[in-house]
Parts: sequence; C-alpha cells; structure tokens
Amino acid sequence: MDKMLYVAMTGASQNALAQKAHANNLANISTNGFQRDLEQARSMPVFGDSFPSRAFAMTERPATDYSEGPMVETGRDLDVAVTGKGFIAVQAPDGSEAYVRTGSLNIDALGVLRAGNGMPVIGNGGPIAIPPEQKVEVGADGTISIRSMGEDPRVMAEVDRIKLVNPDTKGLTKGLDGLIHTRDGQPAAADVNVRVVSGFLEGSNVNAVEEMTSVLALSRQFELHVKMMNAAKEGDEAMARVLQIG
Repeated sequence: MDKMLYVAMTGASQNALAQKAHANNLANISTNGFQRDLEQARSMPVFGDSFPSRAFAMTERPATDYSEGPMVETGRDLDVAVTGKGFIAVQAPDGSEAYVRTGSLNIDALGVLRAGNGMPVIGNGGPIAIPPEQKVEVGADGTISIRSMGEDPRVMAEVDRIKLVNPDTKGLTKGLDGLIHTRDGQPAAADVNVRVVSGFLEGSNVNAVEEMTSVLALSRQFELHVKMMNAAKEGDEAMARVLQIG
C-alpha cells in the first residue's frame, strides 16, 4: 500500500505543477511574441541508501513550442515581426545575447533602440543607437534607415542593421526571464535569409482551447490520485483491523 500511496501522492503534486505550466500559457495568450511551454510527465526511480524499489511521478518542461504565432497589423513603423523562422537579437540584463520573435521597438532618451520588453536591440556592433531623427524605417532585412532632422523627405540614411539569427531550435532554451537563449551561452551567427516585416507584431502561439482541455484533464487526474490515496488509506486501515483480530 505504501508504494501505491507514494505514487499517488507524487502524481498529485506533480499534476499541480503541470497545471501551473498550462496556466502560464493561458495567462500569456495575449502577450505578443509569447511561445508556449510544453509539458510532460514521466516516472523516475527513487535512488538513495536503499534499493530503488520506489518510483515517483515527475513533471517537466522539456521544450518550448517555437511555431509561429498570428501576425497582428499595427501600422506602426517601429513594430516589427519575423516572418518565417528566425529571431531578433537583444541584449539580456546580464549582458548576454538573447532572442525574441517580435518587438514593439522604441527609442529611449539616450537614442538606444529597445524592444518592447526594454532590452536593447543588437545590431552589427552591439546595441543600436539612433541619432536624432524625424522618421525611422526598418527594412525587410533588418536595415534601419532614418531621415535626419531638417533633411529632405526623400533623403534616408542607413544607420545600422538589426541582427537576425536562425539557429537550430534544438540548441535553444527559454530562460526564466522569458527570453530565448542558446544552451551553450554562445551568440548565434547572423543569418541574411531571415526577414522581418514592419507595421506588424506576432501574437502568442498559445491555443486557448488546447490549454483549457489540458487543464481540465490534469484536474481529473488530480482527483483520481486523491481517490487512490484514500483507497490506500482504507486498505491500510482494513489490514490493521485484521491484525487486531488475530
């Protein structure tokens, strides 16, 4: 009975963790560029000072769904989204290079181009700085062109180019900061084939119906685990009564 109780107990606790993963996906259904976390459960043997005669359930997030989300038209020149595969390089808070799929770009008071999450956008030589300008345009290849203050409307000068990458998704992982990082910590190489579109943002790739179905299924599994624990308790009580009779 103790084996049954242990498996049911760990299954119930891990189901609660799995529900958190799906709840986080649902909470970000309207977050631009959000890519849903995948979840799976498996059995693991218990190792210790004794033989591995016990097993427990373990929930984990093995990967992230890197599929494309829907394109949302905004009409804003500094809203950009990757079309097809690829990522936009940004500078993470620790100074390392991280990646996003879309960005509502802004220029701060110091002229630094930042993504919607506040991270500086990386160009050919580091974070991109924009001189005083009247207009900014982002080309399909990530080229940033500006019209300087007082210039003729037809005169556009190239300032920098957004670093666009397309690494193998098997070598990527989502950090606790919500940004995409390479597993080895090394910056990915720029890819000239990656394209962006201006005036659009990429929506979340979360499917609300699928996530709700998963949450309901996990809730029923949790109830089943509780019933198993009660059954184990009743079995132990019945066995204790039998021993008392003897």
